[in-house]
Amino acid sequence: MTLPESTDGRRRKGERRRRLLIDATMRVIERDGLAAASQRVVAQEADVPPSTVTYYFPAVDDLLVAALTASNDDYIQRLEECAAAADPLAQLAHLISESTGSRRAHVAAEYELFLMAGRRPALQPEAVRWTEGLDAFLAPYVADPIERAGVAAAVDGLFLRCFCAPDPPEADEVHTVLARLIRRE
Repeated sequence: MTLPESTDGRRRKGERRRRLLIDATMRVIERDGLAAASQRVVAQEADVPPSTVTYYFPAVDDLLVAALTASNDDYIQRLEECAAAADPLAQLAHLISESTGSRRAHVAAEYELFLMAGRRPALQPEAVRWTEGLDAFLAPYVADPIERAGVAAAVDGLFLRCFCAPDPPEADEVHTVLARLIRRE
């Protein structure tokens, strides 16, 4: 059954509005931290009435889940692109090392959301989705699930190191670490 064009247009407008609010949420978290993310502040950031935020996201957790989901969607897609690259590990190393550059503020917001998943059950499925996506990426390189979990933990640690270290490793250094870990099997 085909939807009437007006229904389709409303759906597209609703999707655009949701995206606007998610982007505003990420900007608030990037700039002011997770504690500052409220429906009122997000409405101000998006330049919409507060009722618009509560219409699409009845609770702050709904807003946070949507922001983490959107961020995770991006990373899962980028993992898939890494897997399809000529040198998947080099591509993953590049993705990891981006934590130091222009995406740094965005990465900070993502970290805050992932850490909050430890306290808010609504966010936990997204943390699991990242772990499963990374596991699937690593499976062709590390057959043993225990060793793969160790390599995945190293990947998460490399993301954190690239983000936090005053002298973060470059992509080629990250690639060397990954290659050595994977050759150990």
